[in-house]
Amino acid sequence: MMYDLPTSLEVGGAEYAIRSDYRAALDICAALSDPTMRNQEKAVALLLLYEDYDSIPSEFIEEALRQAVWFLDCGDGTTNNKPRPKLMDWERDFKWIVAPINRVAGTEVRSVQYMHWWTFVSYYYEIGDCTFAQFVGIRNKLAKGKRLEKYEREFYETNREAIDLRKGITDDEREMLKSILGGEQDGRRNPDF
Repeated sequence: MMYDLPTSLEVGGAEYAIRSDYRAALDICAALSDPTMRNQEKAVALLLLYEDYDSIPSEFIEEALRQAVWFLDCGDGTTNNKPRPKLMDWERDFKWIVAPINRVAGTEVRSVQYMHWWTFVSYYYEIGDCTFAQFVGIRNKLAKGKRLEKYEREFYETNREAIDLRKGITDDEREMLKSILGGEQDGRRNPDF
């Protein structure tokens, strides 16, 4: 059992201070789930967990990345490589998650100066029945091709925009980018637009 809340990680035999506040972790999670970011950019986002990432020797970068993932996974060393449907998005769902977390925490978590990421996630695990839990339940059924109950279908139709997770940019965003970029970027046609 691990009783400590880590504020540093060991990489290459040395301790490196990390940004352990939940806000930093959420920012990194948002970057990692951004479909427009390349893997190299996501690796840089992971390294930003370290307060002094520039001081990590290059031969230990891979270990630093593994340690950062371990921290974001709240020290859970179990990995299940079986693909699972994406049922939540920290950035997109935050407004739906924060109220039940506040209820569990007994305080407005956005107003506290510091809250360790693992504490925040512990509160998240205990949110129980709430609007966000309904979203996740419907997302799970849809991802598995299961039939929604009548009340779920009605709730889904009323809240479809909040429930459906975006898979990329919207048509409106695509049109806006086309108008700004003229459908071209660096003289080449951008296939995403």
